[in-house]
Amino acid sequence: MASSGILPATVIDYTDRIHASKESTYISKLSEIGGIVATSRDVFVRRVDSSRDEDIDTFQNPELKLPSLRSLFVIIGGNAVFQLSFFIVVSSASVYAEHLGGSATFSGLTIGIPTIFSGFALIFITKYDGGQYAQPLTLAYACMVLGNILYALAYRANFLYLILIGRIVSGFGFISFMYTKRYCSDPRIVGIRRRTTLAGLLVIGQAFGFSAGPFLGGLLYKVGFGNQVFNGVTSPGWIMAVIWLMFWGLSSVMFQDVPRQQPAQSIELSDINSPAEQIEPPQTIRSALREITPAQWGVIVCMCYYSMTCFFILGSWEANIPVFTAEALNYSPYNAGNFIALGGLVSFPFLLLNVWYARRIQDRVILAVGTSLGMLGLIIMLCILQTSKVTFGSLFICWFLIALGFNLASTCTLSLLSKQLPDTWNRKVSMAIQYSNYTGRVTGAILGGAGVKMGMTNYIAVQLSVVGLGGVMYLTLWKQLKAKTG
Repeated sequence: MASSGILPATVIDYTDRIHASKESTYISKLSEIGGIVATSRDVFVRRVDSSRDEDIDTFQNPELKLPSLRSLFVIIGGNAVFQLSFFIVVSSASVYAEHLGGSATFSGLTIGIPTIFSGFALIFITKYDGGQYAQPLTLAYACMVLGNILYALAYRANFLYLILIGRIVSGFGFISFMYTKRYCSDPRIVGIRRRTTLAGLLVIGQAFGFSAGPFLGGLLYKVGFGNQVFNGVTSPGWIMAVIWLMFWGLSSVMFQDVPRQQPAQSIELSDINSPAEQIEPPQTIRSALREITPAQWGVIVCMCYYSMTCFFILGSWEANIPVFTAEALNYSPYNAGNFIALGGLVSFPFLLLNVWYARRIQDRVILAVGTSLGMLGLIIMLCILQTSKVTFGSLFICWFLIALGFNLASTCTLSLLSKQLPDTWNRKVSMAIQYSNYTGRVTGAILGGAGVKMGMTNYIAVQLSVVGLGGVMYLTLWKQLKAKTG
């Protein structure tokens, strides 16, 4: 007989199953409670951070980051006003210069010369800007106010070179062209997939400037005002001076600068008298240069050349149209200004579409399409000149294709470089692209002013050769020009 102190195996198994089932029930209850707590915590966190969804998205995908909308408004809106200031004198500059004893070539120099002095100013200003934007923009606003006033006073003073002096002072204000481009590709505040989009917005401001500027200048010339101080050729200067005073005040309230760059800790800890520190900057420069491959150098040269080409063609046509149409179609400055503005106005919707589709299309494709359209306009113009059939319609088709094509091509030069090169090169490539722009603007304006004198066929042939050389570079570097979209 079994001992009473020993339970049967069936009883023991039954007891173990009861304890195990109770234990598993407790564990499942505890896990359920833990899940409820975790879910509640997640809901709570989401509710607290719901107002910061944009910051979270930006943190998760830095390629899509953007600066504040207020600062972007100042940069992009200011770029449009700078473009307006540059082009508002185009339609009446030749008449203004001739009234004071100058020639059409001198008027072309008046249009293009600000970029020369802007290039000189950038050498010194970029050395001390500390990677920031507020102080250079403030200097630009002040120069625009003073330069436009001097330009307007030339008529009353009856002094031809005061026009030039006024435009030179304004040229120091046009340093903003480089700073706006650099701001829209600055890796500290703009993600890599936002740079072509912002560049497209800058080009829309550019299109606004070369459309509204000549139209407003021509309209003011037609009204005339019959005054020794405020008349058809001086009123653009006075009006732009007032506009710049107002925009200066607006910018000082709205614009938020990027944080000032902090020196690296290794510099703070290093010995001042250490010989290693004295040789560090050359090593840094050499190591930075070694980062760039031969293929990347080819892309840099190609983009700088295309940047020069776009503004060379646009600048030459803007300076040439008032002179050429006065001879071929008997246009007044008012008619010439309307003609220039109409080309920009018709191309405006296509540039807006480019801002949208830039998120999906590669920069090299945009560059190819824009350059092809512009070259088509030049070829048609050459055919028109050879057949001596210059009419409003035929000339306008050429101008529309050129205005659309080369504005479109100019959107992707800096953005493509900023995507392919290290972030530390942003300031260098911004300067390189801007100097290329300046070279194109000044040489194009001089060529446009002298276009009738040198012969219009020769004038177009020079432009075709410039574009053709760029096409050879582009086809050679097609594979190397690939970059991220957006």
